[in-house]
Amino acid sequence: MKEKISAYIDGLFAPYTGAESAQELKSDLLADLDERFDELVAQGKDEATALVETLDSIGDIEETLGEMAALTGALRRQVLNHFSASSLRDSDFSGLALRGGKFDSSDLKGADFSGADLTGGSFKASSLRGANFDRADLTDCNFTVLDLREASFRGAVLVRTRFDKSDLGGTRFGQTRLVDCSFSMSDLRGAEWDGCVVEGGDFQGAGLRGLSFEGVTFRGVSLGRADLKRTSFRGAVLQSVSFQPPFALTNKYYTAIKTICFDGAQMDKLTYNSLRGVGANLTGAICL
Repeated sequence: MKEKISAYIDGLFAPYTGAESAQELKSDLLADLDERFDELVAQGKDEATALVETLDSIGDIEETLGEMAALTGALRRQVLNHFSASSLRDSDFSGLALRGGKFDSSDLKGADFSGADLTGGSFKASSLRGANFDRADLTDCNFTVLDLREASFRGAVLVRTRFDKSDLGGTRFGQTRLVDCSFSMSDLRGAEWDGCVVEGGDFQGAGLRGLSFEGVTFRGVSLGRADLKRTSFRGAVLQSVSFQPPFALTNKYYTAIKTICFDGAQMDKLTYNSLRGVGANLTGAICL
């Protein structure tokens, strides 16, 4: 009869064979049921009756098993998503689901994250030079204080992504829509922005010297305190864009503003008048 108890329990736990916590519960439950069966037989009940009463005593534990298996799976995924302080140069993470992944303080030069789901991931203080994030979902990702030189983000999902205090020299953002992203205090010199749309976001104190934003659309973006000397907005669209620093204007700032190219740029009246007020050369700019 005990073989029947064991077979019944095996069937009950079959869907959760991969969950260690479920297997531990299985062993404990089987031991309790065997003890319960022996007690009923000792009380004078025949084995068939004792078997029925033993199995009836189990109750409905499938819901508990399901919850335990789900928790075990979540914990395993969490462990698998932790790659901090690792040497993963040229590693292939393309197309993987790595939500909430931790890659802090790691060597990820040349790593391929193309098409991966990295929502909520963290890459703080890592080396990502030449890494590929094309078409990856980087919503709420943290790329602060790291090396992103020559990395590629073409077609990536960039929503509330933080690139603060990082080196993004030569990084490629082509054909990408950036929403509420932050580049505060980062060096973006040489980065490529062809065909980008930037909606919201902060470039406070960013290094943009000599950078080309030709044809890029900016809406509700703050460029205050950024190094804008010889930056080009030729043919760009500027809507509610702030170039005003949050402190008193200096001769250095006035000089830098005069070097910016706005030829063919289209801007709303607010942006146009703000730039005109600080002495920007708007010859060839279009006020809408």
